[in-house]
Amino acid sequence: MLNTIENFQISLDKRKEQGILRSLKVQPAGIDFYSNDYLGLARNKDLQNVLLRKVTENPHWLSGSTGSRLISGNSITAGLTEKFIADQHQFPAALLFPSGYNANLALFSTLPGRNDTVIVDEQIHRSVHDGCRLSNARKLKFRHNDPEDLESKLKRQKGHCYIAIESLYSMEGDFAPVSEMASLAKTYGASLIVDEAHAFGIFGYGLIDQYQLQEQIAAVVVTYGKALGSHGAVILCNEVIKSYLVNFASSFIYSTSAHDFQWMSIKAGYEFLESDKEPSEMLQKNIKTFRNQNLGSPSSKKSPVQAIMIPDNQKLKEVQNALSEENFLTYPIYSPTVKEGTERLRICLHSFNTEDEIVRLTKIIGKFI
Repeated sequence: MLNTIENFQISLDKRKEQGILRSLKVQPAGIDFYSNDYLGLARNKDLQNVLLRKVTENPHWLSGSTGSRLISGNSITAGLTEKFIADQHQFPAALLFPSGYNANLALFSTLPGRNDTVIVDEQIHRSVHDGCRLSNARKLKFRHNDPEDLESKLKRQKGHCYIAIESLYSMEGDFAPVSEMASLAKTYGASLIVDEAHAFGIFGYGLIDQYQLQEQIAAVVVTYGKALGSHGAVILCNEVIKSYLVNFASSFIYSTSAHDFQWMSIKAGYEFLESDKEPSEMLQKNIKTFRNQNLGSPSSKKSPVQAIMIPDNQKLKEVQNALSEENFLTYPIYSPTVKEGTERLRICLHSFNTEDEIVRLTKIIGKFI
């Protein structure tokens, strides 16, 4: 055991020397350019008052669920929320999860079988990779957002294929060609699974809804800890896949359900999105302001995530330190989280950022690139 602990410490010391040691910190006061609260709903007083009123009228929603949804943890609220979400997204069924990580773990550890192949975008979220490791399926990667490379791999497979993509990638801030991917999946009889974590709420109910691709998608993952300012996730699918997950997905079967307040807050968030379009409009205005500063970015011009490439860990740290001195909260992405030479500053824009804050932020970054 001693040798094992020593090995752990060696790995930690190495990260510390490289300047990339992670640690838990309380969020400091500052100007937020790093959280996923794109629409500011996590801090929205009007939405908070809605939730407060609802929970005051139903205090039992705050109590623990007491167990897995297959034992004592299911509730009328959970079922009604799933039906509401499925109807909003125009899918036959929905299955709630406590987090997006759990949802992806359930999908990719359960659906692909021993003779199947999962073909994932090389920039897909870590939760998908972890789910694949728990399955008996073979996993392949295709070049980021490259339909031709995806097709070349689909052509060579004999068993059933699952394709895993995100509609909006959180590291690059670019959109997947979802319509083209859906067409490829149909041509080769593959099952397309799309993670809408960073697109939901920013672009209506996500790109699958915008392009009306519901009938061409095997499953969609929507998470609520970002634009909705809440917590949890849902898998949108048909009734057969939902039932299969309920019966065979370990991360669903063996997890205590979240309490009803979480499910209620998700439903209230949807209703709030429909009633107040101003946060979304302000966000797009702020994204345009950022792009007009001409820093150069591989990200989409409409994405709330804007990556500024600074391909050197030390230089990246200098940029972040300069920003911190001016009270700007940003998040640097060092290698090995991304490939060496692709290190970047990940700027998250929000509806509540001001034009002055955006201009000052970009001026500081501009001095280093």
